[in-house]
Amino acid sequence: MSSSESERPPGADSPADQAPDALPAVVAPQLRALRRQASLTLEAAARAAGLSPAHLSRLETGRRQPSLPMLLALARIYGTTVSELLGETVAERDSVIRAADMEPTAAGGWTYWQAGAPGRGMQALRVHVPHGSQGDIVRVHPGEEWLHVLRGRLRLHLADTVHRLGPGDSAHFDSLTPHRIAAEDHDGVDLLFVHTLLQSPTAALCLGPNPGDLT
Repeated sequence: MSSSESERPPGADSPADQAPDALPAVVAPQLRALRRQASLTLEAAARAAGLSPAHLSRLETGRRQPSLPMLLALARIYGTTVSELLGETVAERDSVIRAADMEPTAAGGWTYWQAGAPGRGMQALRVHVPHGSQGDIVRVHPGEEWLHVLRGRLRLHLADTVHRLGPGDSAHFDSLTPHRIAAEDHDGVDLLFVHTLLQSPTAALCLGPNPGDLT
């Protein structure tokens, strides 16, 4: 085993840590440029991301493909977004979202309103969860979630623990923790919901499948 391989934490170079598809060639030099822009040494950035310096060096030279959780961690450390890490050009967005512009969208029995601009590192939603809707769907995906109960009572399953939240209560958790969300009250529960998803087509990962996909 080489000295560089011995420096990596267990599993750092395992296939599970690599992105399933090849990422754009711009990613490797972008990782290095953004690290230097943040005035971080290779060792400091690797330590903050939970990687070995050797592994981060391989990411910056294109010898390894970063996993999605790695991209999210590095984006946070460098004070940027995953879109910028991927070299994507994002159109200018309005900073203010007006209530009149929030169109309701139904997904899997839930109703949600986009409370933030699309394409950001965080997605903000206002969500209504009806009683009995999707309460048995377990979700696991990269990122973090924060929710705040506006009205009604919420039952939140995090792994093997059940939490009951009322108006004014909040929860903040790693989305890789298996989680389920259900309304306790028959008239449902209203939430503010913020999540960090590396790819968020219509927030499908947090809201679950459409009703037709549940059969």
